[in-house]
Amino acid sequence: MEGISIISILLTAVLVLGCLYLVLMPLFKEESFLDHTKKSQTNAGTKEALLTTLNEIEFEYKMDKMSESDFRQLKKQYETQVAKIMRDEEEAGSKKIDDELMAEVEREIEASLKQKRKKGEGQ
Repeated sequence: MEGISIISILLTAVLVLGCLYLVLMPLFKEESFLDHTKKSQTNAGTKEALLTTLNEIEFEYKMDKMSESDFRQLKKQYETQVAKIMRDEEEAGSKKIDDELMAEVEREIEASLKQKRKKGEGQ
């Protein structure tokens, strides 16, 4: 009887540890894809908010609710932030294009090597 209870305790412990591992593993795992997606969504939302704010600032300036110096200062500040976000988006897009281009070049090289090997075997 005691042998069965020790075995069942060990199996239960292994089962519990396995379940804990499966539940906790995603919390500690790096998810670069999800991080990248969150960042791009955040950038898009921030860019939209900044552009909206720029429009509101311009509207308030035209309604004479803001001085020209304040308008110029705020406009420059927000335009700089929008430009940085757009530059980051462009760099991320060009990196993706570069990776795709590199993969295509590698596929073409592999195809060319296979073709040359086949010609070499045929002689």
